[in-house]
Amino acid sequence: MQSSPSIMTIDAIDEKLIAALRENGRASTAELARRVGRSRTTVQSRIERLERSGVIAGYTARLAPDHAHGAVRVHVMIKIGPKEARAVEAALRAIPQVRLLHSVSGDYDMIAIAATATVAQMDEVLDRIGHVAGVERTTSSIILSTKFDR
Repeated sequence: MQSSPSIMTIDAIDEKLIAALRENGRASTAELARRVGRSRTTVQSRIERLERSGVIAGYTARLAPDHAHGAVRVHVMIKIGPKEARAVEAALRAIPQVRLLHSVSGDYDMIAIAATATVAQMDEVLDRIGHVAGVERTTSSIILSTKFDR
């Protein structure tokens, strides 16, 4: 399990650097230096500091939505029973089509993002989520398109 980042001060240059890395994690140090208005050495030092402190936890390839998430993606709002959060989280973690799980405030306790290749498969996943012990109610919304993803 990954440890949480240590508390460190992030300034405007760090923010610009992080934003540039989010847009293109494969950008060269020279390109990043141009984007943030600092030298390559300074940018490399800042990246290393952000990695050491855990602010930057890693790098990954971002795929096109149809390849990364499946053809059908859904937000599932989940209402759970009292003191059931850990058990529900563990059960949802065991469902490979559940790609992301958030704990939230409001009428629902969690929001899951699920992805499958077909609507029929999604129907099965939604039934499976609804039958998890501790889940009281779900409401789902199919994601039609993603306007941007940072």
